[in-house]
Amino acid sequence: MKQIQSVMVVGAGQMGSGIAQVAAEAGLDVLLNDIQEDFVERGLRVIRTNLARNVEKGKKTEAEANEILARIRTSTTLADAKRVDMAIEAATENMEIKRNIFRQLDEALPEGGILASNTSSLPITEIAAVTKRPNDVIGMHFMNPVPVMKLVEVIRGLATSDEVYQTVHALAEKMGKTAVEVQDFPGFVSNRILLPMINEAIYCVYEGVATPEAIDEVMKLGMNHPMGPLTLADFIGLDTCLAIMEVLYEGFRDSKYRPCPLLRKYVKAGWLGKKSGRGFYVYE
Repeated sequence: MKQIQSVMVVGAGQMGSGIAQVAAEAGLDVLLNDIQEDFVERGLRVIRTNLARNVEKGKKTEAEANEILARIRTSTTLADAKRVDMAIEAATENMEIKRNIFRQLDEALPEGGILASNTSSLPITEIAAVTKRPNDVIGMHFMNPVPVMKLVEVIRGLATSDEVYQTVHALAEKMGKTAVEVQDFPGFVSNRILLPMINEAIYCVYEGVATPEAIDEVMKLGMNHPMGPLTLADFIGLDTCLAIMEVLYEGFRDSKYRPCPLLRKYVKAGWLGKKSGRGFYVYE
């Protein structure tokens, strides 16, 4: 099993900054990378805010928070991957963007370095195919918000070696997560089950079965879900929900994965959920 001491996180958005935080909390040296310095700075601000909240609640001391922050450095070039043992990509859920990042990381990362993707639905095997080391490529799908959620789906591509799987499984556990092994199928397990449920809830709105509030109430009180599917969809981002449904529909060619027309309409209208101020609910 390989020893991972340093990691580059590519993409300093909501997921990437969360992954950087838990990696630094686990004692790893972290390089937080994005295409622009201000994107990286924004990610760092999120991490500082999270750690400050932990200090306020007494979960961490000021000294511990400062130590964690000191382990995170910033980067705006993928060539910096030459200084790390592993890279975790957390960029936009778009195959072309991911393949381009993996080509560059493959060139920069030292021999034996592991390449992981935090993709929520795209095929690991296809991403791995653009590299010269498909056996060192793996999926590491964290849940949002990363510092809070315990699960990591560890996804084996067609060529992923046992050693790489074991290394990444151990790394996820070191980050305080529960790692679950999943094979490379569209949507993996989490989104293959979750997104059709969200899509069905959207169909219930579309067909006038009930209001978004009523649908969410049924799932919270009747099924004991902590959050209703439409609130969750707004939180994930309706554009992301649509993208994952498209991957499922494309991957299985089964009409049960057809995205609801109302979901398409909302995305075209720019109603993307919480981040745009409006989705199934209105946010101030």
